[in-house]
Parts: sequence; structure tokens; C-alpha cells
Amino acid sequence: MGKRAARRRNRPQQSDNNVHELFDEKNADWHPLQGEAAEQKGQRDQSYRRNIRPKSENQAALMEAIDAFNLVLALGPAGTGKTYIAVSKAVEALDKGDIGRIVLARPAVEAGENIGFLPGDVEAKMAPYLRPLYDALNDRLGTKRLRTYLSDGTIEIAPIGYMRGRTLNNAFVVIDEAQNCTYGQLKMLVTRLGWNSTMILTGDPDQTDLLPEMSGLSEMSERLENVEDVACVQLRDKDIVRHPLVASMLTVL
Repeated sequence: MGKRAARRRNRPQQSDNNVHELFDEKNADWHPLQGEAAEQKGQRDQSYRRNIRPKSENQAALMEAIDAFNLVLALGPAGTGKTYIAVSKAVEALDKGDIGRIVLARPAVEAGENIGFLPGDVEAKMAPYLRPLYDALNDRLGTKRLRTYLSDGTIEIAPIGYMRGRTLNNAFVVIDEAQNCTYGQLKMLVTRLGWNSTMILTGDPDQTDLLPEMSGLSEMSERLENVEDVACVQLRDKDIVRHPLVASMLTVL
């Protein structure tokens, strides 16, 4: 014990000059997420425009239809912004307090390839199919808000197979990839619409992963376009906002 005490006494004491404060109290505006390091991916939520702007006349018509009608069918080729506009309008309505929740549904149909059974609960099983919707939501809400809304039920994942018998009140419902639904499924879905709710069906009748005679989107749009309080908006190749080559390829494919 004597030797230890002697070594402790002979050890040089740490100078106050070597002690630094973790945070600079003199600079009250300093924040740990500021600076170049904070701009790295994953450090903080991505900034976004609260209100999106249409890039074509048909996109503007779609946005106006969503504001004016409770049931809207958005039909058009890939890359015309159907899903992104629908999700953005849903987030906008949620932020304004016009609705209380967002309901997302998408048929669990693979694009010509069977990936087998998926592990996990319903949300985990549906996650790969809902990835495009998650991407749009993450872009509009940010990662933290999206996780919070998913955990408390503000954003609900609703498999189409479990929608029978439900009434969706005070909700913004997005049915994505509706071309992969049969007519019977679409009839069941559109009749779920409740009070103070908006439902958007998006899809491209020319890119169904079902047999052509099984897809019910074209027949549904033909029947509903004559209903006074339903809007059917058709987007064209000129409305594509992806790489210009996509529009060129779709003219010959």
C-alpha cells in the first residue's frame, strides 16, 4: 500500500489547461447537428418542400381533382408522378388536420418473379411491396416522423386482402399499383370510402402483372368516369418526370 501511495503522490497532477468543455457555453446558438459533418447522410432528416408544384398540365389537373373530389383515379404510364402526388397530398391533408390518418394499400403481386414466403409480421411482409410508398413518405415527412406515425397508427399499412368489411372514415387512402387488382378487388376497395375521406387509385393499365383479362382497372375507370362526383385523370407520356429516355422508350415498347 505504501508503494502505491508514493506513486500516486509522485504522479503529475492534471492541469486545468488540459480540460475542455464538451459544449461551448459562450456560443448559445451552437447545435451538435450543425456544420459540415451534419450534412452527411443519416445525420438528420432531409429538408423538403411543404407544397409540391406540378410539372405539367395533367399533373396540375390531378392535384386539383384530389382537392375537389373524394374519389380519384390517376391513370398513366410509369414515371408520371402518380404515386408521389397522391402521397404528397395525403401528407399535406394530414399536416393541415383535414384527416386523421393515412391508409396505404398495394397488391402483393410480384413483377413476374416469385420471391417466396417472407418472414415477420404483416408490416414486414408488406414492406417490399410498399417500398415506393415508403420512399415518397420519407421524402415528405422525414425518417423520424415517418417512424412515429407508423408506430402510433397515424399511417396504416392495410393489405388489400384484409380490407373487406371496413369503413375508412376521416382518412386519406392511397391504393397504389391498382392495375394489379381484379375488378372484384377494386369494387371492394372503392366501397370502403367513409365520411370525410379521400381515396386515390393509381395505376398503369398497360403494365399489369396479372393476366390482361384479370386486371380490372380499365373497366373500373370506364364505369366510374361517368359518375358525377368521381374524377378520372389520364396522364400521358409527356407528363413523365423521370429520365427523358423513359418517355422515348415507352413510345416504342
